[in-house]
This record gives sequence, structure tokens and C-alpha cells, in this order.
Amino acid sequence: MVITEHTLEKIEDPFGILEGDRYEYRLFASVDEEDELYSPEGFYIRVLYAVTESGQHIAGLFLHNRIDDSVLDFELEEDEVEMVREYCAAHLS
Repeated sequence: MVITEHTLEKIEDPFGILEGDRYEYRLFASVDEEDELYSPEGFYIRVLYAVTESGQHIAGLFLHNRIDDSVLDFELEEDEVEMVREYCAAHLS
């Protein structure tokens, strides 16, 4: 899997319920045709990323079809989740 581009948006918490800051990434990725995640339409990974005084972590991770935005019933492998975490940490502005 290769992350080709991303969008980043800070999620506002108008009620102050959440500790720290939350961000939503949309990571657009490509995979080989042999990969179970492959589809001709493509997919993206929606990541809810939390930043608190004690650290940063992935609070949620969802795979979506690029064409109709439907949620895909797949999970990333541990090394792919770690790659996503590292990518998000490196691209946090």
C-alpha cells in the first residue's frame, strides 16, 4: 500500500467534551491488483486522529469506496496501521 495524497481537517468540539484536539484525515492510497483491498474504483482511509497532552493516537480508522463513499468491510494489517499512524504524525500541521 502506498499513500498517494491526503486531506486534513481539524474537528471542532463546540462543547469541550473531548480531551485535546481531533483531526480527520482522508488518505488516498493505491495497492497492487493482487491485494484484497484492490478495486478498480479505488478506496481511501478515513482516520480520526487524536492529539492530547499525553500523546497522539488513531482514534478511529475506516476504509471507504471512492466512488460512492460506502464503508468497506476490510481491516488493515498491523504494519499498514502503523504506516498510517506514522504518516498522520508526520503530516500533522
